[in-house]
Amino acid sequence: MAKTVLITDDTAFMRMTLRNVIEKNGYQVVGEASDGEEAVALYQELQPDMVTMDITMPKMDGITAIKEIMKIDPKARIIVCSAMGQKPMVLEALSAGAKDFLVKPFDAERVVESLRKIGS
Repeated sequence: MAKTVLITDDTAFMRMTLRNVIEKNGYQVVGEASDGEEAVALYQELQPDMVTMDITMPKMDGITAIKEIMKIDPKARIIVCSAMGQKPMVLEALSAGAKDFLVKPFDAERVVESLRKIGS
């Protein structure tokens, strides 16, 4: 059975781009969240194998969402997707429990490599 992924990004184009890369490589996208609150709720509901998480979003930012998801499931596998120049935030996300990070605009190969790395 394909590993399941929840995509979290406030930009519809970015969610669509990630979905295309993820699905083309044999993973199943089980949900999409446009902010951190939605991501936490969907994580509880769908219990995906992995999550991609943007950092800068309305309502609840990605770092707070990571902390909330880690409270629900300390074994959660989260990949941060963030724009260049947000290194302090990426480090904070990793210390909050994220397993890897991707820099936007990301390379499809790098997305797949990250999914394989944290998903095995």
